[in-house]
Amino acid sequence: MSVDPQVIHAEVHVEIGGILQRHVNVILERWSKRAAQEQPHAQRVHHDVLLNRLVDLLVTLGQSLAESQAPHNGRHRKIASIHGEQRWENGWSLSELIRDFQILRLVVLEYLEESLNRSLTHREAMAVGLVLDEAIAASAVMYMKGRDDHIRELEEKRAEEDRQMHQRLREQAEALRDADRRKNEYLAMLAHELRNPLAPVRNAIQVLKLKAPADPELQWPREVIERQVQQMSSMIDDLFDVSRISLGKVKLTKQPTDLTAIVSRAVEIARPFIDAKKHQLTVTLPPGNVRLDADVSRMTQVLVNLLTNAAKFTDEGGRIWLSAECIHDELVLKVRDSGIGISAEVLPRIFDAFTQEERSMDRAQGGLGIGLTLARTLVDLHGGRIQASSAGRGQGSEFAIYLPIANIPSNPTPKDSTDTPSNGQVSRRRVLVVDDLRDAAETLAMLLRLLGHDVRTANDGKSAIEIASVFTPQLVLLDIGLPGMDGLEVAQCMRREPGLRDIILVALTGYGDEEVRRRTQAAGFNAHLIKPVDLQELHTLLTRSDQVKTV
Repeated sequence: MSVDPQVIHAEVHVEIGGILQRHVNVILERWSKRAAQEQPHAQRVHHDVLLNRLVDLLVTLGQSLAESQAPHNGRHRKIASIHGEQRWENGWSLSELIRDFQILRLVVLEYLEESLNRSLTHREAMAVGLVLDEAIAASAVMYMKGRDDHIRELEEKRAEEDRQMHQRLREQAEALRDADRRKNEYLAMLAHELRNPLAPVRNAIQVLKLKAPADPELQWPREVIERQVQQMSSMIDDLFDVSRISLGKVKLTKQPTDLTAIVSRAVEIARPFIDAKKHQLTVTLPPGNVRLDADVSRMTQVLVNLLTNAAKFTDEGGRIWLSAECIHDELVLKVRDSGIGISAEVLPRIFDAFTQEERSMDRAQGGLGIGLTLARTLVDLHGGRIQASSAGRGQGSEFAIYLPIANIPSNPTPKDSTDTPSNGQVSRRRVLVVDDLRDAAETLAMLLRLLGHDVRTANDGKSAIEIASVFTPQLVLLDIGLPGMDGLEVAQCMRREPGLRDIILVALTGYGDEEVRRRTQAAGFNAHLIKPVDLQELHTLLTRSDQVKTV
C-alpha cells in the first residue's frame, strides 16, 4: 500500500480527527504542563500569546485528518507558521521550538490511544505524524525567516551606522585637514604681514647706525632696538618656516661645507642675545676640518635656535657650552646650558609644536614654542636626529644633534658670499625703490642715499614704470605685493621697455618659499630679498650688481 504523502492526505480518518477537534483544550492543557516540565527555561507565555494559536492549529489538524479525499489545502501549515513567528518574537530558540512540537506529538499520540482505548494503526500514526511534521516544518521556516529578517535588519542598520560613522570620520578628517591647511596658510600670511612693519624699523636702525652718533648714550638704545628687531625677525622666520614645513614646501640645498663655517656663523648671529644676558659661551670643536653635506643656512638656523633658547632660559651670568666631537661616522653637536632646565612632564613633548613650560610672570620671554620643532625637522631632513635631556627644573638642559659625516676631501672653505663685504668705496648707482608702505620705501631710500646712491621712490606699479622710464635706474628694489598692478606685472612691463630691459630687478617681499621664487624668476627678476632686508645683503648686492645671479 502506498505511503506517498498525497495518498496519506487523501485518506479519511474521521475518528481521530474528531477527537482532536472535540478535545483540543484537554490536549493543550496536558501539553502545556508537560512542556513546562521538560523545558523550564523556555520563554513561556502560553496563555497570553502562544497558546491561542495552538487551539486553531489542533483544530485544523483534526479537520485535515477528518476531511474528504479533496486535495489538502495546507491550512494547518499557515497556522503553524504564525505559531513559529510568535515563538521567534517571544525569544524562543529554534531547538526549543522543535522540542515543543515533539512534546506536542507525544501528547497527541498518547491522548488518541487513551481516547480510542487501543493502539493507533500504522496508517493513522503516519497520518498524524505527517500533518505534525508539516506543521513543524512550517513553524521552523517562519521562525528562521523572522530570525533572518531580524539579522538582516540588524546588519543593514549596522552597515548604515558604519557608513554614517565613516562619513562623519571622513568629514571630520577633511575638516581637520582643511583647518590645518588654513592655519598654516594663515601663519605664512601672518609672517609676511609682520615682516612689512619690521622693514622700515630695521632700515631706520641702519640709518642711525650709519650716522654714528657721537653721544655714546644713544648707542645703547640703538643696539637694544637692533637686537630686539633681530629677535623678532628670527621668530617670524621660524613662524614662516614651520608653516612651510607643514605644507611640505621646505627643501634643502646641500653642499660640502666645513663644520667651522656653520658654527662660526651661528655664534655670530646668536652672540648679541648671549652677550645681552652676560652669559659665558664656551665653544669646543674637534681638531682638523670636519666636513658635512649640509644646507649651511638651515644648519646655522638650527644652532642659532638652540643657542638663543639657551640664552633665553638661562639666568643672567650663566654658562652655555657648544661642543662637537666625531664618534665613528657621526658628528655629535651639543648645546648645554646652566639654565632653568626642563621638567620630566614636558621633556617627552619638547619638540612638539607650541610646547612650552608653564611660565610664571618672570619667565615671559618664552617665545612661540616652534623653534625646537623646526630644529628637529631640519635635522631630520639632513638624515640626522636630535635629542633633549635635563636632570629637571633648575638643573640646566642639553640638546644633542647627531649628523652623518660626509666622506668628502677637505679643501679650503671658500669665503661665504654673505660675509661682511669690503668697506671700500661702492660705485654710485641709480636705484629705484618701489613699496606701497611709504615708511618702508622712504627709510630704505634714506639708507641707500647714506651709502652714496642716487635713489627715487614709488608707491605703486604705474608710478614705478613712469619714474623708471625717465630715471632709467640701474637697479630696482621692487615690492611684489603692490595694490592694483602687482610687482610681477611691473617687472614684466619693465622687461618689455627697450630702455629698461637690462636693469637689475630685485624682488622685495615677505615671502621666500620656492613657489614665489619661481614666479619672480619667471617674471624677470634677477634676485629675491626677504623683508626686512639685511644691510650686508643689500651692500653685497649693490657692489656686485653687475654679477647678480638669477634667483
